[in-house]
Amino acid sequence: MNFEKLEVWKRSARLSAELYKTTADLRDYGFRDQLTRSGLSVPSNIAEGMTRSSNKEKIHFLDIARSSLAEARTQIYIGIDIGYLPSVKGKAW
Repeated sequence: MNFEKLEVWKRSARLSAELYKTTADLRDYGFRDQLTRSGLSVPSNIAEGMTRSSNKEKIHFLDIARSSLAEARTQIYIGIDIGYLPSVKGKAW
């Protein structure tokens, strides 16, 4: 399967890019690094999983992507609460 045709991959890749752009000037490097890493992990694991030959491996990588998304969502919520991320943009993601 060509992961680049998957809507979920496209959306998660756009989210990752937006996280990088939005936090580019953030001076809390630990927060920024953790958020961008978890966001980057989502499309990366979708892509890797879709290139695997066995369904078991595909499911494993998709599960990792889902967990990374939960991590990124949590960090987005916290980022909004502490004023690092704009509320409107963060809630739209």
